[in-house]
Amino acid sequence: MSAQPARAYYGIGEVLAQLSAEFPDVRISKIRFLESEGLIEPARSPSGYRRFSRHDVQRLRYILTAQRDHYLPLRVIKEKLEGADGGGELEPRAGGPAPGRTLLSRAELLQQAGIDPERLDELEEFGLIRRRGRQYGQDALAVARLVVQLGAFGVQARHLRAVKAAAERETSLIEQVVAPVLRQRSTGAAQRAGQTARDIAALSIRLHAALVEAELGEAGLA
Repeated sequence: MSAQPARAYYGIGEVLAQLSAEFPDVRISKIRFLESEGLIEPARSPSGYRRFSRHDVQRLRYILTAQRDHYLPLRVIKEKLEGADGGGELEPRAGGPAPGRTLLSRAELLQQAGIDPERLDELEEFGLIRRRGRQYGQDALAVARLVVQLGAFGVQARHLRAVKAAAERETSLIEQVVAPVLRQRSTGAAQRAGQTARDIAALSIRLHAALVEAELGEAGLA
């Protein structure tokens, strides 16, 4: 039996499925936003559905890597993509950590967080910790350490799924708020959007703490 030929085009859901293992935070809305910014240009079917080629998927993987590992603003990424379209070479290469960014091996994370392998597997299963390739970022270390401290009170990973879901909803809200800034063509728009996102996140954390404190008061536990 002959092997099936490689697919020429993929739907947006299929593209998301290809990227989600390496980029678990990516959403369909993110892909559509990158298209609106002109970084990718998928074809359209006669009925109007997006049709992504293998080259489109490669461009998406480069864009997401450049944002995640090298903190490049979209304007710079777009310039590099245009240079590659003209015969240039894309840099940075996928998989290389940005200067000053410390990544940890599994053994290093286990040792520094004081967590056992089974607990780490559980945290990954529930999406509380995510790998970057075969390594972990400092955010994973921070989460693991906090989970260890909560575990001393009997809080288990499965209890934290609601916290994770709430964080994802807050992040989606922040993305909506800063989206108009990201669409600006002016220099420094990406940096302003990033700062705005951090400011909103800080206020959101304070609001969350205040609401929890109020709820504890209502329960007579404050």
